[in-house]
Amino acid sequence: MSERPQRNLALDLVRVTESAALAGARQMGLGDKQVARAAVDAMRLMLQTVEMDGVIVIGEGEKGDARVLYNGESVGTGRPPAVDVAVDPVEGTSLLALGRSDVISVVALAERWSMWNPGPSLYADKLVVRRAARDAIDLRRSPTDNLRAIASALHCQPRDLTVFVLEKPRHEGLIREIREAGARVTLHTEGDVAFAILAATPGSGVDVLMGIGGAPEAVIAASAVRALGGGMQIRRAPQGDKERERVQAAVGPSIDEILTDADLIRSDDVFFAATGITDGSLVRGVRYGPEGVTTESIVMRGRSGTVRYIRAVHQLDRLMKFSQVDYGGNLRTAPLPERTSG
Repeated sequence: MSERPQRNLALDLVRVTESAALAGARQMGLGDKQVARAAVDAMRLMLQTVEMDGVIVIGEGEKGDARVLYNGESVGTGRPPAVDVAVDPVEGTSLLALGRSDVISVVALAERWSMWNPGPSLYADKLVVRRAARDAIDLRRSPTDNLRAIASALHCQPRDLTVFVLEKPRHEGLIREIREAGARVTLHTEGDVAFAILAATPGSGVDVLMGIGGAPEAVIAASAVRALGGGMQIRRAPQGDKERERVQAAVGPSIDEILTDADLIRSDDVFFAATGITDGSLVRGVRYGPEGVTTESIVMRGRSGTVRYIRAVHQLDRLMKFSQVDYGGNLRTAPLPERTSG
């Protein structure tokens, strides 16, 4: 990379996640599987204003499957610094459709070529802890052995640990083993990015994240874990023969390789921003009131380790006088802008 980021780009990114959250919040509880559409378009519009030469590594899918924010798409103004970008306009789409908690909008970026590309790997086995236990974890050991090692590193007993696991049929055995080890389990059907951040944050009420979730989401979570100084390990976990065949063809014998947060994000020049869409354990969701619309966000910079919580009050009637985003629920009819060249 010819020019490293010198300014805190996370402060630019929070405007992106705020915009996506404001657009997405209008869709809460509508039961529509397309609830993410407004947030996706709002995020893409705002990303084009950020002073960066960005390429999406983790996006909405391959070009053709995704209209915008597809893997490989260029975003930003086209001027340095050159960066990899990971986005999830609505992390918890089904939760948003049902009006449930812990839905966030997230963006992460790091130096060009530093983000791990999961390729055909859709799922990964994950283990996340905070800084004090980062050297205690090893995915090659059993969940029970890991919980004992984590408890020892944190100077407590396994019964004092709270472990987040995605509530999926594939985790029935894992949940049973965690409980038999004496630890407590908290379950959620989606949202392992938010809960990975909580697992890496001291005093959050979540001590460990375990289990199989999305591989692309692991890269986004690793951006925050690196900034927080936590520990993260993943291993590709194909679900079904077809995915295993694709992954095996792509990576060969390294299919069982253990990757850390430093492998997923190979730079300390990493930036992360997340804004709550619905209320959650990480941040509060969008709130409408007579004085304006309030958002709550968390922003991080890897090099400094600085974590900021930002509460913003938005005057939507004034904002929509010049914004292409209609925060009343839909995008304006103006075409999506192309990235300008430097």
